[in-house]
Amino acid sequence: MSEPLEVTCDESGAEGEKLVGGNTDIFTHAAILMSRRAAEECIGELRERAPTPASQYAACHVLRDKHRGTLRWLLGPSGPLLGRAHVFLTEKPFLAVRKIVALLDAGHSPGVGLALDPRSSARAVTLYREGPRAFGPARWTAFLDSFNYLLRAKNGQGVTMSVDDAFLLVDELRGPGPAGEIVELLWQARPRVAAFRERLLEAPHVFPTLDPLIPAIVRAVEFWGRGGEPVSIVHDRQTTLTDERIARLRALLDGRLAGLRLAESFLDARIQVADVIAGVARRIAVDELAGRGDPGFIALLRPYVDERSVWGDARTGALLGQHPDAVMSG
Repeated sequence: MSEPLEVTCDESGAEGEKLVGGNTDIFTHAAILMSRRAAEECIGELRERAPTPASQYAACHVLRDKHRGTLRWLLGPSGPLLGRAHVFLTEKPFLAVRKIVALLDAGHSPGVGLALDPRSSARAVTLYREGPRAFGPARWTAFLDSFNYLLRAKNGQGVTMSVDDAFLLVDELRGPGPAGEIVELLWQARPRVAAFRERLLEAPHVFPTLDPLIPAIVRAVEFWGRGGEPVSIVHDRQTTLTDERIARLRALLDGRLAGLRLAESFLDARIQVADVIAGVARRIAVDELAGRGDPGFIALLRPYVDERSVWGDARTGALLGQHPDAVMSG
């Protein structure tokens, strides 16, 4: 077997399993294939072009308006990252919808994976795009929020959501129209939802169902190991990545993940580079989703973005290079 590729990762926008009503609707995960020396040279060049007294370089330093030229250099063809960085984007509310729709399939559950069958993927897209208009923004957000709590074993806010509570709103929303018909199917799947909730409470320490970090790591291994090479990951410290979950990840990836170790960003310039590209990607994506994006930066970011990112918005997905079938196939 060949030596594993050592890939270094960091994220931006992590809020655990809180996918609705958090500080940001976008989660980004960057995985870079770069030597320590190349990463140190990259950070050194950034410090010259966009100086900061901070001991660790971060995305916020290069995202200042006065450093837009440096950002163009960093992402552009003459910069150090093209071909060395891969970014997986997650539109958190759309991920929540995909997890809800997974409950409709008797042979599927909202576990760690992202894959849905074509019919379920189509339902997720329809519900995500039609729901706010069909139900109104307030009830749509309440619907997502209730299932966000229902599909997580623990939350730090002391909110208890029962199946009965969540299905009061499901009962209100089911009815005619594409979105209403999908919610009607959810109403019919209530016993399956209750069974999933029971299993979740019995084993709260398995993979968190909604945390976008786990599937992002899986996708990083798939991307960099697409030639058949095993991948070893160095990741910025994350409380989600316990020894037990790392072991389960290795088992899930069936030998493709050779190892995963956690490291401090101040000790490894590669993590700082991954932090920069993750933060930059999230800012560009957030701005574009809000309608205030810069076409030049979107074009520069596009080569880095995983074409199978979890992205439900059609307009921005096309701009970010999402594969036409990705939103339907997962």
